Amino acid sequence: MHGLMMESELLISSVLRHADKNFGDREIVSVTADNPLHRYTYADCCRRTRQLANAIDKLGLDHGDRIATLAWNDYRHLEAYYAIGGAGFVCHTVNPRLFPEQIVFIINHAEDKWLFVDLLILPLVEKIADQIPGVEGFVVLTDDANMPETSLKNAVSYESLIGSESDEYEWPEFDERTACALCYTSGTTGNPKGVLFSHRSQILHAYAAVSPDVMGLRSRDCVLPVVPLFHVNAWGIPYAAMMVGTKLVFPGPKMGDGETLYQLLEQEEVSLSLGVPTVWLALLQYAEASGQKLNRLERTIIGGAAVPEAMIREFRDKHDVDVIQGWGMTEMSPLGTVSTPKSGTENLSPDEMISLKAKAGRGICGVEMRIVDDEGKELPWDGVAYGALQVRGPWVCSDYYKLEGESESHTEDGWFDTGDVATIDELGYMAITDRTKDVIKSGGEWISSIDVENTAMGHAAVAEAAVIGVPHPKWTERPLLIIIKAEGAELTSEEILQWLDGKIAKWWIPDDVVFVDEIPHTATGKIKKIDLRKQFADYKLPG
Repeated sequence: MHGLMMESELLISSVLRHADKNFGDREIVSVTADNPLHRYTYADCCRRTRQLANAIDKLGLDHGDRIATLAWNDYRHLEAYYAIGGAGFVCHTVNPRLFPEQIVFIINHAEDKWLFVDLLILPLVEKIADQIPGVEGFVVLTDDANMPETSLKNAVSYESLIGSESDEYEWPEFDERTACALCYTSGTTGNPKGVLFSHRSQILHAYAAVSPDVMGLRSRDCVLPVVPLFHVNAWGIPYAAMMVGTKLVFPGPKMGDGETLYQLLEQEEVSLSLGVPTVWLALLQYAEASGQKLNRLERTIIGGAAVPEAMIREFRDKHDVDVIQGWGMTEMSPLGTVSTPKSGTENLSPDEMISLKAKAGRGICGVEMRIVDDEGKELPWDGVAYGALQVRGPWVCSDYYKLEGESESHTEDGWFDTGDVATIDELGYMAITDRTKDVIKSGGEWISSIDVENTAMGHAAVAEAAVIGVPHPKWTERPLLIIIKAEGAELTSEEILQWLDGKIAKWWIPDDVVFVDEIPHTATGKIKKIDLRKQFADYKLPG
């Protein structure tokens, strides 16, 4: 027997209609290439999105066709999110920080028909245009006054595309399982793989994100997403924020600029911001160097890589900002866990709370987790056992786009294998101990490179740290610690190794330390250990 409930499809256009009716006066502020600080309202955004949907309907595309974006975080990109998906097409966000050959592969593999491109990224697209023959036209995210001369075929400015269109549009109704967005993994090994999101998955994900124990988004909040719109839908913020009427502030191409971020945070009275650790490192360094304090920011959600305890302490002690660590993957839309306190943590000391926040977090309703051993046997949640982390749920991918099971990423009983090694404690807090391919196996025992890195990052003279395994004649592998020193700091190998003694297991202490000026990162801010392993492939440990 079915319940007697209305059969309303979960579509992203419903979020836009709700935002227009209930939060029309809320602001959206953007830094863009053609305007240092653009400002308008939700009502303006919804009106222009309807104009864009009308324009897209005239491009001669079939429902389900892919329309790509190569753009930063700003209001035009947000409009494209809703217009493309809401009109029945697929918004394919492409990461402009990838290598050109990866961008070419992604666009061709997705069979994108049109490409929306930011002014600052236009030169890149002009260089690869002859390698993406399936793209029929290009929309440059600017107006005619700032439209440059371009060699691109069938190129038009965004404002001229929508300028003469009606702002009345009837959003189509279709099955909520219809695809609305496409995002490719960053491709640290092999070719990037496409994750195809549905309207249903994105709405359910947004409902989870706004809940109090996750992001806790409110209408009276102001949120600055430094996490890019081209990376996993900016962790769901475009949908979650407009669902509850949160003021939005977009940093445009200035996502890595500490000074610009500080000015936006203060000037726009941002209460919540989201980004990867490397972004916040730049902000904290600017604040320290300029003697500034974050006066408005209340909380920040940090993900994409493990958050060092030192960063959590600095946000808390110097700026009164609460750090919430989140974990997830492109394949998970991306939210999987958050490190918010729960019942049973009330009596933790400040140091114990920092340790809790340094974990990847506890599960969100909608994502099931388990850890298994090499034989696939489920392991206990005791904070000691560690194994392969697997997940499943309504916003977790069931397969990769156009791979049809070839990736072998899913178990026979339907769980997605994340590639992470993790422990889960009695309270349900999960901690990533390593990537399956990054774990260091020394004398038959595993060493968590992430734990060693995070501990090293607690030293005031360490700006960034990475640990990889290097060959050892007796132990098979031993850890090598790679460090970037904090600006102006002095540090020797002996000092940092002595400092680690007593903070981690003695046999985990690296056999050597190398100081470098730069550590390679993926386009999404994660340490690129595959490159480090190549760089130090011929490295010989002392003795």
